[in-house]
Parts: sequence; structure tokens; C-alpha cells
Amino acid sequence: MRLSRRSALAAAAALPLVACGPADETSETSDTDDMEDTVDRIAYGDDPEQAAELYRPEGASRGVVVVIHGGFWRARYDHTLGQPVARSLAEEGWTAWNIEYRRVGNGGGTPETFDDVAAAIDALTDVADLDLSTVVTLGHSAGGHLAVWAAGRAAPRVAVTHAISQAGVLDLVAADRQGVGNGAGAALLGHAPGRGDARWDPQQQVPLGVPVWCVHGVDDDVVPLGQSEGYVAAAQAAGAQAEMVRVEGDHFVVIDPATPAWATQLAILDSIA
Repeated sequence: MRLSRRSALAAAAALPLVACGPADETSETSDTDDMEDTVDRIAYGDDPEQAAELYRPEGASRGVVVVIHGGFWRARYDHTLGQPVARSLAEEGWTAWNIEYRRVGNGGGTPETFDDVAAAIDALTDVADLDLSTVVTLGHSAGGHLAVWAAGRAAPRVAVTHAISQAGVLDLVAADRQGVGNGAGAALLGHAPGRGDARWDPQQQVPLGVPVWCVHGVDDDVVPLGQSEGYVAAAQAAGAQAEMVRVEGDHFVVIDPATPAWATQLAILDSIA
């Protein structure tokens, strides 16, 4: 059953985690004022960071949205940033796959962070009762970078069909030059980003074969609006399907389910399925 848009925008509370070991699938039910959610935490590897939360909708699923949190790829930021969005997606009839991955400071970097994101998406094939004909990556900030990067993987087990970048760091070279994240891109790669890093840099991978939406707050002072504008301009010039979506607000408005910016993204998803 589809809940109303008003209900979706009102749901912003995060769900607690459920402990598990490798290959375990366990669930916990949490009561809220107007709904009941079941969340499965599923390991896709042996490291404690290699796990994802599965939020299933009530009734038939419209598709899978892979939620990739931000935090400049650093260990102190984790998947809890994606929980309010994942809950809202489930209310809107989507299956949400809120992934965790190794980050700089807890075993991540290049290629480990990228390997984990790829493995987490491909692990969807091991989850029962999922229709993978529509798989959307949705990522914020550094997660936006990973969402668009994942859409361009060659010969994956699970193909990404659409990507939505929320204030994404899409040009690693420009971001390093601009001081975005105080050297976060260099910390991710292990060196200053350059033209030899096309394998990891979405700006250097255009055109992609899937549609990409770049949603960005016009008052963002964390990741410059130009990161999205530059990517879309390059993608369109190369013949790719990419759209710039400017919204009112700052860097975090795009991940707040109570905002018009999130309603705009739900409308994008409505256009997909």
C-alpha cells in the first residue's frame, strides 16, 4: 500500500541497528506513531563495515534504491545518515538498500571503498524476493560520487539503471583544487587526484549509459554547486542523459525527508517507476 506524500515527508527518525554476523539476515520491528517498519541488516562480507540495511515496502515494490551515505569517505560518518531517507523510500513503495562500506580510517580508501560499494550492490542478487529490473543508486556528497561511479561499472552482477546524485562530489580533480573536504579526495585515493584517476572519477567517465540526475542545493557551502553543474554540462555535451536539478537550501536539505528538496527527488523517482 502506498502511503501519502505527506506521510513520507514527515518520516525522518532513524531506525536502530540489528546485530548480525557474516551472511546472517535478522530483523527488528520498531513501532512509530503511524507505521511499523521491519529492517534487515545483511552482511555482504566479513568486515563489520560490510553490511547493509534492507527496508521493504508494504506491498509490491516499485524497484530498489541503493542509498549511499556521505561524509567525505571518512570513517567518522556512517550509514545512519541514510536511514531517514531509506525509511521514506520504503513508505513510497521502494525497496531501500542502505549500505555501509569501509571508509578512510577504518580500512577504506582506494580500492577498498569502491570494492565494498560494488560488492554491496551485487549482493542484492543474494536477497530473496527482489525484482532487480530497476536499481537506482542514490547518494549524498561523497555518496553521490559513489552512486554515479557505481552506475558506470563494467559487467556488474547487478546493473544500475538510474543514478541520483545529491550534492555529489563528481569531479575529484576540481574538488581537490577547490579544497572541498579539506583534502578528502586525496585521502581517498592516496594521492592528489589527477588525470590518471579516470577509473575513480565520475567527471572523467562521461558519458554513462544510464540517466543521471544531479540534485543540489543552491546555498550549498560544503560541496560547490559547480560540481553538479560541471558534470551535467560535460555529460550532456557527450550525448549522455543527465539533468541538473537545483533546489532551495544547503548541503543537507537534500537528505531531509521533511523538505521540498526531498519531495523533488521523490518526484524524480515517480518518473522512473
